[in-house]
Amino acid sequence: MFGIFDIYFLEAIIDGLLLGGVFALLALGLNLVFGVIDVVWICYGELVMFGIDFHNLGIRLPVLGVWGMYVSYARLLAFGAALAGMLGLYMFLARSYTGAAIRAIAQDRQIMPLMGVDTRKIYIVTSLIGGALAGLAACLLVLQYDVQPFVGLTFAPITFLICVLGGLGNVFGGFVAAFLFAEIISVSGLYLDQEWGYVFAFALFVVLMFLRPQGLLARRS
Repeated sequence: MFGIFDIYFLEAIIDGLLLGGVFALLALGLNLVFGVIDVVWICYGELVMFGIDFHNLGIRLPVLGVWGMYVSYARLLAFGAALAGMLGLYMFLARSYTGAAIRAIAQDRQIMPLMGVDTRKIYIVTSLIGGALAGLAACLLVLQYDVQPFVGLTFAPITFLICVLGGLGNVFGGFVAAFLFAEIISVSGLYLDQEWGYVFAFALFVVLMFLRPQGLLARRS
C-alpha cells in the first residue's frame, strides 16, 4: 500500500511539472507584455479560445508507462513544445537587436526613444509575441482539453494569479509561481477533485499576497 502511494504521489508530481510548462508559457507571454508596455492584458487568456463552437480534435495519444507510473503523451508533448517555445524566445531576446530593444525598454522605457529605438514598433512586436505564445499554449492545451467558448476563462484567472504571485513583469517569478500552482493542482487532484486544487491554489495566493503583496520575486523599481 505504501509503495503504491509513493508511485501515485510521484506520478502526480510529474503531471504537475508537465502542466506547469504550459502555465509558464502563458505567464511568460503576459509578463512579457506587461514588462514592456506596462499594461495588464486582462483578456490575454481569451486568446487561447479558437471560436464559438465546441470542438474536439479527436486525437487520443497513448499513455507512457514507466516503473508502474503512467504519464500522458499529450502532456509530455505539450511540455516539450512549451520548453522549445520558451528557449526560442530566450534566444530571440538574448541574440537579436529587437530582443535587446525589448529588454532595454522593459528596464527603462523613457530613455530608449532618445537612443533611436522606435518604441511603437517594439510595442507592436511585443504584443505579437505575447499573442503567439498564447496561440502556442492553445495548440498544446487542445491536446488535453475540449475546445469550447469559455475555455479562455478557465486559464485566464490562473494565468493572472501566477503573474501577480511571481511579480508582474518578472519572468523568473512567473516560472516559479507557474510550477508551484501546477503542483498544487496536480497533487490535490490525487486526493480530491481537481477543482479543489484550484481552490487551494487561490487560497495560497491570498495568504502569500498578505505576506508578500509585491509578489514573490517582484521587480525592483
